[in-house]
Formats: sequence, structure tokens, C-alpha cells
Amino acid sequence: MPLTDTVPDLVRSAADRFGDDEAVIDGPARITFSGLAERMEAAAGAFRSLGIRGGDRVALWAPNSAAWIVAAYGILNAGGVIVPVNTRYKAAEATDVITRSGAKLAAVQPGFLGADYEGIARSAGVPVVDLTSGFLDSGSPYRAPVKGTDPSDIFFTSGTTGRSKGVVMSHAACVRPWVEWCALTGLTRGDRYLVVNPFFHVFGYKAGCVASLIAGAAVLPVPVYEADAVLNLVEKEQVTVLPGPPALYHSLLTAAASGEKDLSSLRLAVIGAADIPVELIRRIRRDLPFQAVLTGYGLTEAGGTVTLNRREDSAADIATTAGLPCEGAEVRIDGDGEVLVRGYRVMDGYLDDPAATAEAIDPDGWLHTGDLGTLDAGQRLRITGRKKDLFFVGGFNVFPGEVEGFLLEHPAVAQAAVLGVPDDRLGSVARAFLVRAPRAGLTPEELIAWCRPRMAGYKVPRSVVFLPELPLNAAGKVDKARLAG
Repeated sequence: MPLTDTVPDLVRSAADRFGDDEAVIDGPARITFSGLAERMEAAAGAFRSLGIRGGDRVALWAPNSAAWIVAAYGILNAGGVIVPVNTRYKAAEATDVITRSGAKLAAVQPGFLGADYEGIARSAGVPVVDLTSGFLDSGSPYRAPVKGTDPSDIFFTSGTTGRSKGVVMSHAACVRPWVEWCALTGLTRGDRYLVVNPFFHVFGYKAGCVASLIAGAAVLPVPVYEADAVLNLVEKEQVTVLPGPPALYHSLLTAAASGEKDLSSLRLAVIGAADIPVELIRRIRRDLPFQAVLTGYGLTEAGGTVTLNRREDSAADIATTAGLPCEGAEVRIDGDGEVLVRGYRVMDGYLDDPAATAEAIDPDGWLHTGDLGTLDAGQRLRITGRKKDLFFVGGFNVFPGEVEGFLLEHPAVAQAAVLGVPDDRLGSVARAFLVRAPRAGLTPEELIAWCRPRMAGYKVPRSVVFLPELPLNAAGKVDKARLAG
């Protein structure tokens, strides 16, 4: 059972249980669990001084950092709801999320990656606070009454239509699934957990920050993934836990072969990807010091975790399946091959979108994930495809419908279809199949250049194919299987 059913109470519980153990290590900033609880209450007072009350939403647009963590817990402790915003978003994307979330305030780190986060947030019509200004420590200690059934966070995720949806999750659903996850992975007190996955992603925040509060692990936030910087941190801080995409482990294998870095502290790996070569798992087990290498399956609408492999599983099972259902997660496959999930980890619903909620969660409580899969006799889940055509670029989700929507804004583009194609470094990248508007002379290079300032870099197509027409199936929809073939 969970230690508590709200995030602020979990922070206080961690302070009681782990005291002066390090909770967050971010360069020179080193915060103990006791110190984190104190800073959370001061931050709550600061947010309250700006009018944040129970249920108010605050957009959190900043990279992984100690300030992000303190801000998030402070917002929640003030009774607010966090709305994490993707740091790769351009102005239109971020403005859309901030506006539709109904955020009352935006907390930002100005200038990250050269972006004018502060100006963009203000243009969305909300007041802005600078997380690097000392604001978080300026408040009088405060805690609001918060219940497990209260909303905790709204992560925005795209669907097949390309229009992002806000996933509303309660405090209890944010905390409870990660208790078992900690037990299954072996995350424990004293672990030093390098979090490469961004906090604006449900796995980075919940499997990183929330799970570490449960287990007593220290979080080392990484704002931008750079292989050399990560390797240096592993050696300097004696990192023990390192989840990430396959590309991260390729870097580790190269470093291990060269012998230039001390990686001996590493003991737990959690690999996030749909397709992982069995040989990669074998090499990680053979050539790196990890005691456990795990994979799993989850989605934002189900709190980030649904299934997980077990520590004793074979390399083949870890590479080719997503493991077994976690406690409280019912998983079945419907007649169309779609993966359905039911249980307490399922979202409360999509923000202000009852029609989309009803489409996603049926009257019996089953969440229709949009992913295709199979269950074997032992109830191991294997993901075989994506009904939503989702693919991953360097660990980031890319939804073709969203990219297609951007492409169709170009006056020279009449039709667009986007697929993920294999890439040795990033796993997949976007390829656009386009039909030009009449008399348009658009080139691939011109289109890619047009895309770069308009969408996050990982969404930008790396290649463009112009066709006289897009292939259609019997229902009149674009036949992406023919495009892929």
C-alpha cells in the first residue's frame, strides 16, 4: 500500500523517513529530504502569495532541475495542479497548452535553449514567475489541505487527430503505482538516480521524482542529454540508477569499451523503447555493471506504468515483451488487437473534453490505449504496433497527426502524411510524404527549414518525399502501410 495518497504528504513522509539523506543533487545545489520538505512549504507560501488556491493550474515550463522539483511540490502543496510544458515546444505549441489548460500562472526558466519562455508565456495572457529569481524561497511556510482524490497534474499528450489532450490525474493515482514499481525495480534508499527523461514527460517526473521519494533515492536532474556530460556525472556522483532510451546505453557501451570512465557504480537500467534488439540487452548485461536491466509499457493516460519485466527475465523476454501487468492493472486485448487497461492508475479523464474521455474509457472502465499488442499464456504483453501511429525520436513521443497538421499550414502543401522511419542514432525519425499544391515549387530543403522554427526539433521531418497523390485505402483514408512499404 502507498505510504500516503498525496504528493505533498509523500514529501513530508520522505523527510521523516530519510531526514538528512540527499534528495536532489543538481550541480552545487544539494538538498536533503528534510530540506526538500522545508523548501516545498516555503514555495507553497510563495505561490499562495500570488493567488494560487485549491485546484488552480500552474504551467511549469522549465528543464529538469532542482528548481523544477521544488516548484512542482510547492504548487501541489499550495493546493494547485501542475501543468508541465515541453521545453522543446515553440511559441504556438506552448501557448496552446498554457491557454487550454486554464493556467493561472506560468513558472519558467527564462532563456533555456535560447527560447523566450517568459515572453511567450506572457503573450498567452498569464503572469510569469522566474524560477531562477529566488521566488521559490520567498514565501512563508504553508500547506493547503489536499486529498488523494484531488487533481495533481495535467500532462498534455496528442492523439490521432493531432490535437493535444490534457490528461487529468489525481494525487492517489500519481503516487500509488510507483510503490510497486520501486519494489519490482529494486530502487532503494541511497540510490543515486540520474534522470535523463524530461520532467515534462510522465515517466521522467513520476518514475524519477515521485518514485525517489518513495524509495529514498537521490535525484540528479539532467536538463539536456549530452553523452559526455552524462558519463561524467555517472563517474563523479557514482550514479547507480540510469533509465533512458537505447541510444544512452550505446554510449555507455562505447565508454565501457574505451575504459575512459568509471561506470562501476551503475546497477539498475530501465530502457524505454518499443523495439529493442535482443543483442543490445545481452551486451548491456555482459559488458556493463548493471545488476538489473528492465523494460516495460505505460502511457500518460494510465499514469505512466502498466506492465514491467521482472529482474529474473531472460534477455529475449526483456527485449521483445513489455513484461507482466503491475499490481492493480488489468490488461486485455480486444477483438481488434488493441491493448485495453483498467484499474486505479487510469486517468480521471481528458481536460474539458468529455467526448474524448468517453471515446477513450468505455462504460466498463477500460481505457482504450490505441496500441496494438498480444498477451501470451503467461500474460506477458507484447506491443506489436501503434493504432495511433505513435513513434519515438530519441525517447520523445511523436504523433504523426500533430506533425501533419503543422505541415498543412504551409501554402505549398496540399496533402501530408508522416511516418516514423528507422534511424541508427535516434531509433526513429519523421519522414513526410507530401502532395504539392498546384504550381508550387517547394523543395525538401525548403520545407524542412520552414518546419524548424515552428515545431520541436524532434518532430521536424528528416526527409521529405513528394508524390503526385497519397495512396488511399478502401475507406478513403491514407494507406500508411503502402507508404511504409
